[in-house]
Amino acid sequence: MDWDKLRIFHAVASAGSLTHAGDTLHLSQSAVSRQIRALEESLSTTLFHRHARGLILTEQGELLFDAAQAMNKRLEAASARIRDSEEEVFGNLRVTTTIGFGSIWLAPRLSKLYDKYPDLSIDLMLEERVLDLPMREADVAIRMKEPSQADLVRKRLMDIRMQLFATPAYLEKTGTPKNVRDLPNHRLICQAAAATQVSAGAILVRELLSYEVGRTLTVNNYFGVLQGVLANLGIGVLPDYLSQDFPQLVRVLPNIESNEVPVFLAFPEELRGSKRIEAFRDFVVEEVVAYRKSRQASA
Repeated sequence: MDWDKLRIFHAVASAGSLTHAGDTLHLSQSAVSRQIRALEESLSTTLFHRHARGLILTEQGELLFDAAQAMNKRLEAASARIRDSEEEVFGNLRVTTTIGFGSIWLAPRLSKLYDKYPDLSIDLMLEERVLDLPMREADVAIRMKEPSQADLVRKRLMDIRMQLFATPAYLEKTGTPKNVRDLPNHRLICQAAAATQVSAGAILVRELLSYEVGRTLTVNNYFGVLQGVLANLGIGVLPDYLSQDFPQLVRVLPNIESNEVPVFLAFPEELRGSKRIEAFRDFVVEEVVAYRKSRQASA
């Protein structure tokens, strides 16, 4: 198969338009169209359905795009490794983690990493879905469970628990609950038990909702739960790691918490020698050590 035609096909499939792909590739629309027709002829199939609003992949086109996408990600990884200098850290690093951990704990600390490595660019992908590292959907992940793939380098960073927090203003207005029997007088802010989240958090939410609760506000990530708590809307089910950065919050019902949730950093074995990965890993480990010391000092 002609690699140049495959590259053009990948650009067209990604853009959904001959014109946009041509702009990206610095080719005319007619030149791009000729290459796509030639590829279709060589494969004896139709790769795109054409309509007024653009192009849609056929079933055969989807198969070819999946293969081209995987190949492109492998090439990007190889290119990044080649560019990695033995002395310098630069280039783009794609980091995936959960919305809560990424927005509450990781993102506010990234300035220290940028101060040390100003030529490093971070693509921070926050979502609850577990991205496939071996398939190069991301370079490095911080996950709330141990990765299952065998071809990943992994490091356990810390353990967290889900606990209950509220603001002093909210507690002054509504009173501080002394036990779960006081929950009917309060609004519980949490993720829905069926929402995508760590299992320990879902179990705790189900346990709390088994009691009579006055009102609820459900949000599909911990960052949203935190904003509700900071707005004095109620008592939130939140990860304990936020207590360091939000010391104004008060822990409520301290005898209630989830089981431990392990936090792992992981990346593909093939990126073991990457200076960008090494720099990010060392930065996260240093921040975790500082976080642990701060918690111990305040305990």
